[in-house]
Amino acid sequence: MDKLHISLVQADLKWEDIDANLASFSEKIANIKEASDLIILPEMFTTGFSMNPAAFAESMDGKGMQWLADVAASKQSVVTGSLIIKEKDRYFNRLVWMRPDGTYVTYDKRHLFTLAGEHNFYQAGKDPLYVDIKGWKVQPLICYDLRFPVFSRNTMAYDLLIYIANWPVMRSEAWKALLTARAIENQSYTIGVNRVGTDGNDFYHSGDSSIIDYAGGMMTQLSHVEGIFTASLDKTKQQQFRKKLPFLADRDEFEIAR
Repeated sequence: MDKLHISLVQADLKWEDIDANLASFSEKIANIKEASDLIILPEMFTTGFSMNPAAFAESMDGKGMQWLADVAASKQSVVTGSLIIKEKDRYFNRLVWMRPDGTYVTYDKRHLFTLAGEHNFYQAGKDPLYVDIKGWKVQPLICYDLRFPVFSRNTMAYDLLIYIANWPVMRSEAWKALLTARAIENQSYTIGVNRVGTDGNDFYHSGDSSIIDYAGGMMTQLSHVEGIFTASLDKTKQQQFRKKLPFLADRDEFEIAR
């Protein structure tokens, strides 16, 4: 399909309170009136960016996963976000791509945020994830991944790049600039979904959730407030732009060490 309808949910996460966050997102998503193919939530949407995985990790059949499956089925949309998962005595900041039929794929955050000690608590992922939705190829990534453009380099002919995050306001200019850079260098629609509000470590987040087109043009951005916005992406226009300016044909070839 040429058009993809996506909804971004920017929320003030309740610190380390899984039930409160699931209830809050249920209410917010119920208010999405437009039909959406894809609903995008922030990083660690059930807890905030917690370094306490032993207390809040869930299994792959836990309440967070069941909630994602229920919402995807009820809205007949793919729903994606990350949450804390425990698997074989290791913890992961795991993005889940939940489909309406209850099937899913996952991506474990590769670039752990060492400045917050994330690498001391979580296991880094190795492999990127590419998913298809209604004829669109998508690469979803998590927060700190944004600073490492090699991992998102468009060697797989994807159409949409997604970053979900808990990115604080003190580095908001970097967030906005890097999202735009990723869109331009990959000639890809690029979406960033960030939280808003103050977390349990007293870090404030301005949100700045954004949709940027394949040329680096800002389609929409939401700052400092909770909110949901739905937009339509047009692949035909993107393909025409890539054909007119085929920069990707000159990209460097490389392999990423696993």
